[in-house]
Amino acid sequence: MSVLLCDIIDGVALVTLNRPERHNALSPELICRMADLFERLRDDDAVRVVVLTGAGDKSFCSGGDLAKTLPLLTGARVPEDDWDRRLVADRDLLFRSAFKGWDFAKPIIAAINGHCLAGGFEMMLGTDIRVASDVALFGLPEAKHALIPFAGALARLPRQLPQAVAMELLLTGDTMTADRLAGLGLVNQVVPAPEVLSRAMSIARRLAGNGPVALVEIKRTVMAVAGRPFDEGFALETAAMDRVMDTEDAREGPRAFVEKRSPVFAGR
Repeated sequence: MSVLLCDIIDGVALVTLNRPERHNALSPELICRMADLFERLRDDDAVRVVVLTGAGDKSFCSGGDLAKTLPLLTGARVPEDDWDRRLVADRDLLFRSAFKGWDFAKPIIAAINGHCLAGGFEMMLGTDIRVASDVALFGLPEAKHALIPFAGALARLPRQLPQAVAMELLLTGDTMTADRLAGLGLVNQVVPAPEVLSRAMSIARRLAGNGPVALVEIKRTVMAVAGRPFDEGFALETAAMDRVMDTEDAREGPRAFVEKRSPVFAGR
């Protein structure tokens, strides 16, 4: 069985980290497969939304595999197979698997079915909408292991949480509950564990029914304007408006509303 599963139905790609016996920890193979898969999903016009989850009911993702990946990255373990050698030769694979520093403009919904820790937490920070189990715990324990988060958290977390809360997570390495993080806006919805995936898929299907070009331009522009002055942000927004208004979908959406029917979007 593959360490990474993907099923595409009606415009929604369901991606499942599939190492439940290791709490879905990120092995070199899983990291490489994640990077490859999301490149394909980015370029597949049939995919409009992605739902990302973990196998089993214990963990969404526990982060980098402490027995395989972290020793490889620190030099304490020499590469043993092609996955190891590929990751050592191109560490951008690690960053792409956490949506760090590259353009994946389709919406990603995290279905957080269990504990979300370390690199799994950082992966979650790269998603757009988060549905979490009421028993999930969240944390960045790297400092406890004399490490630092390096898959996006140091840049993203202080923008997504109040500074003091971000520093509490980063410096203590302690965990927080889904309810607390939902109250701070990091998680959208907290539901009973058996309902996590169905709720995330329901949201995904709603998004997949929206204009695909509009979804991409909204996400891409919001990501691009972060930290910029208003005049630069407004210019990027206007450029996105021009691209969207020039599409067939932009004409179809209002026309379908006036005609009281469901729109049929072509993605162009």
